[in-house]
Amino acid sequence: MIITIDGPAGTGKSTVARALAERLGFQFLDTGALYRAVAWACLEGEISLDDVKTIVDKTRQMQFRWEEGRLWIDEQEVTEKIRTADVTQGASQVAVIPEVREALNEVQRQIADTRDIVTEGRDQGTVVFPHATCKFYLNASAEERARRRYLELTNQGEEAEFETILEQIKERDDRDATREIAPLKPAPDAILVDSTNLKPDRVLDLLEKTAQEKQAEAK
Repeated sequence: MIITIDGPAGTGKSTVARALAERLGFQFLDTGALYRAVAWACLEGEISLDDVKTIVDKTRQMQFRWEEGRLWIDEQEVTEKIRTADVTQGASQVAVIPEVREALNEVQRQIADTRDIVTEGRDQGTVVFPHATCKFYLNASAEERARRRYLELTNQGEEAEFETILEQIKERDDRDATREIAPLKPAPDAILVDSTNLKPDRVLDLLEKTAQEKQAEAK
């Protein structure tokens, strides 16, 4: 069974997806890790992140293996190696290359082919897994998402301005919704969940109950 959770930045998709997978006994598919892996491989191979053709060729040659939250590339485990700042920056660059997205979409489908999976992102239910058994679209107002981010940063001792964060979120929402490749939008059959006024545990309970109902219907 495949469960997808899509939605804009700042809605807590990753946290909810991991927790939902744990509750259901499913695996959590960290799709962002795949893009990080491509960036890591390019940096390791001294491939310029502006060299689109070589990046695409490299991505298509890579062998991915995903087991219990651990990622191997060409038989080398990279789970921790792909978490550096340079890799994070590189991942955002390779993720906008259409051919890379196409190749990694297929990798995600192969990983999920024989597993019970919870996966999150912006196009999981619309592009990657259009036939998923259960699809959620998690949203919250821009103001609430900015408030959460502001509290997260200030609790970490970092300086932050609410209005600046709010503006950044609105700009990213607009970019995600209007981009040519896999624009952010709910799948036609997605269940819409507005978490603006809901505590995280309430959101998780709601998703778990719905997923269990969908699982029972599919049997």
